[in-house]
Amino acid sequence: MNSGAALPNTVLLVGASRGLGYAMAEEFLKLGWNVVGTVRGEARTALHDLAQRSSGRVEIAMLDITVREQIAALRSRLAHRRLDLLFVNAGVTNNPNETIGEVSTQEFIRVMLTNALSPMRVLEALYDLVADDGTIGVMSSGQGSVTNNTTGMREVYRASKAALNMFMRSFAARHAADQRAMVLMAPGWVRTDLGGPDGRLAIEESIPNVVRTLLAAHGHAGLQYLDYLGRTVPW
Repeated sequence: MNSGAALPNTVLLVGASRGLGYAMAEEFLKLGWNVVGTVRGEARTALHDLAQRSSGRVEIAMLDITVREQIAALRSRLAHRRLDLLFVNAGVTNNPNETIGEVSTQEFIRVMLTNALSPMRVLEALYDLVADDGTIGVMSSGQGSVTNNTTGMREVYRASKAALNMFMRSFAARHAADQRAMVLMAPGWVRTDLGGPDGRLAIEESIPNVVRTLLAAHGHAGLQYLDYLGRTVPW
């Protein structure tokens, strides 16, 4: 990553219009980074307001990660850019009480498409834009840990994040000689629209630590599965 009098580092945050992604954009901006953040539609979001206050350091791009043509369009738009950090923040859930025997095929596909397949499509398309010594991160979850699943519940969501983890393991294996750092991030149970009102952490408790953990991973080639405090999560 850049240092000293070099140009500011640039992070691409996929899914930055609200919640954890928006909070990450704010945090990187505070740390002096330039931010490219994606939003899904044309409606004005909090990220637009942040961009307006940022003196040109926040750039907004439109992307629905479930639409392959939009991923390709973003790749073309950024083709000549150099990214120091690429982070994909994506997540939907279903009824947490719904078991795998009860979930509809349509709902299963919706969760898996958004949480597992689409983030990997983004990484595959944008990977080569990341600097050779840069960092690639994906928002996973502690609920994606097979080892730690002793209580059940949230079966489809858990499975989607476990699938994402496995896809990242395969991705890292294919790029074993790569010097980029790769991080599967478990942000903790945060009070957001996705996490719900009972989450143990406020966004302000999670996200500054998430960003610090990502920055600390710089220079450590290969894949790590970490929580927001930088602790290794068991697979």
